[in-house]
Amino acid sequence: MAGSGRRPEHRGPPELFYNEAEARKYSQNSRMIEIQSQMSERAVELLGLPEDRPCFLLDVGCGSGLSGDYISEEGHHWVGMDISSAMLDVALEREVEGDLILADMGQGIPFRPGMFDGCVSISAVQWLCNADKKTHSPPKRLYRFFSTLYSALARGSRAILQLYPENSEQLELITAQAMKAGFTGGMVVDYPNSAKAKKFFLCLFVGTAGVLPKALGAECADGEESQQAKFTNERTRFRNAKGKSVKKSRDWVLEKKERRRRQGKEVRADTRYTGRKRRPRF
Repeated sequence: MAGSGRRPEHRGPPELFYNEAEARKYSQNSRMIEIQSQMSERAVELLGLPEDRPCFLLDVGCGSGLSGDYISEEGHHWVGMDISSAMLDVALEREVEGDLILADMGQGIPFRPGMFDGCVSISAVQWLCNADKKTHSPPKRLYRFFSTLYSALARGSRAILQLYPENSEQLELITAQAMKAGFTGGMVVDYPNSAKAKKFFLCLFVGTAGVLPKALGAECADGEESQQAKFTNERTRFRNAKGKSVKKSRDWVLEKKERRRRQGKEVRADTRYTGRKRRPRF
C-alpha cells in the first residue's frame, strides 16, 4: 500500500474519496464487510469493557456503521462521526442503532468532557497525516484530535485506533502527538510476521497507565494460521456460552428490533416471516 497510486489517502481528501460509489462498497462488498467486522470485533475486545453493564462509545470515522453494528450486538450504545456525508447516508439507509454526526476529526472531537466510556476507530487516523489543504498541518491536526479525544473520554477508559501507517515516520508522528495530548499506551501489532494479516492497533489509556494487551500471532510465523483459527474458535465458544444469538438468525433479528423499540424508533410488527431467509433472486 506504500505506492502513491494505491493508498486511498493519496487520491484525495476523505470527503471526496468516499463518494456515493465508494460508500456503496461498504454495504455490498462481502469481503470488505468481513474485514471491517473482524477489525471492529478486535478493537472492542482491546477496549476491555466491563461485562456487567452497557457502555457509551465513540466511533471515529464510523463510515457506514459496520463497527457500530458489532458495538450494538455487544449491548453497548454509540455515537459515530465521519467526514463523508455519502458514508453517513449509507449508515442511515442501513438503519444503524447509533447516533451519527458529520464532522472532521482533525478539527477536534465536538463532545463534552468525560462523555464516553471508550473509543474505537477503524482505518481512519492515518488520513490526518496528509495535508489536503494549504491550511492543514498534520502535527497540529493530530494534536487537536488527540487532545479533544482525551478530554471527551472518561478517566480510566481506553481508545483503540486501528490504522494503516504508510511508514515508520507516520507511526512516530501519530504516537508522539497522542502522548503529547496526555495519553499513555502503545502499539499492539497483530500477526507481525504476516504481510496480509498484520494489523496495527494504537492502544491508548486515559488517566492511568495500563498494561498493553497481548498481540495475536506474535510468537512465530509458522504458527500464524493455527493461532488465527484458535482465536476464532475460542471467540465463538465464548459468545455461545454468553447466550448471544447467532447473527442474522430469527432471534438476532427479534433482539435487534426490540432494542430499537426501547430507543423509541418506529419498528415493523413481528410476524411469522420475521427473520426468515429470502430466496435468492435471479
